[in-house]
Order: sequence, then C-alpha cells, then structure tokens
Amino acid sequence: MRRFIYSSIAVFSVVQGVAAAEQHGSMLMLPNGDSVKWQPGPADLPKGSQIAVLAGDPGQPGPFVLRVKFPPNTLVAPHRHATAENLTVLTGQFYHAMGEKVDKSSGEQMKPGGFVYLPGQMPHYVWTTDTESVVQVTGTGPFGLIYVNPSDNPGKTN
Repeated sequence: MRRFIYSSIAVFSVVQGVAAAEQHGSMLMLPNGDSVKWQPGPADLPKGSQIAVLAGDPGQPGPFVLRVKFPPNTLVAPHRHATAENLTVLTGQFYHAMGEKVDKSSGEQMKPGGFVYLPGQMPHYVWTTDTESVVQVTGTGPFGLIYVNPSDNPGKTN
C-alpha cells in the first residue's frame, strides 16, 4: 500500500480517555514522559519504531499530536505527507534532509528542541545514528505518509 494513513494507529491511542476528553472539551494532561504509553509502530514505519498518539486522530480531519520513537540507525526513506507537518526533536540525535533520493551529506542534525515545518507534499527523509530518538509531530489530519519509491515502504506487501 503506497499511502500510510494514520487512521490505523488510532487504536494505539495513549490514553483511552482522549476521545472522550476532546468530545466534552476536557483537558488532557500527561504530567511527565512516563505517562506516555508507547505501542509498536505501524508496518509502514521502520522495524522497531514505536508510536504514541497523544491527542486527536491523525487519520481524521482535525488537529493531532503524536510521538514517534526511532531506534538507533533507522532510516525513513524519502516520503511526503498529505498535509503539513510540524516536527520537534525531543531526544537523541536526529537528522533531516530534503529531496527524493537519500544523500546523508545534505542532511542537518537536529538536536533536542530542534524544529522543522514542512508543507504538505514536500519530499524529505529522516534518520538516526547511534542513539534512539524521539520526535513529536503535530498537524492537521487526515495525515498520511507516501513513500517516493513505493518499494521503500517497509510495510509493502507483494
């Protein structure tokens, strides 16, 4: 499947009360990082990735907040997103580059606190080196991931 729609990860919601809180206009608070409940990432993310949906449903219209934990030495091949992406590095050494072909010499290291905004449909790729990295992604759904080369999709089925 060329396009990864995050609606499949709605079942990975960190807190079961998120939907109820949003529906009733209630506040949702995770007081520290230990409050975040990680789940295995979907097949379209590299093996070993984990995800936590903090608020919203990335597969539906409206705002969302999610976190992705990438293991050391992970590459997410060139891809695009259906809508704009706001990415903030929380931990680790994380690298980002623009383009449709991997060229790590053109990438930028993003340290904790680093931020990148990407308009929808902008091709880019990310990777980690010898440390685990955690990033927070915010945007407006429906949010999707489209690999530039469909064969790069780790969840591709023949």
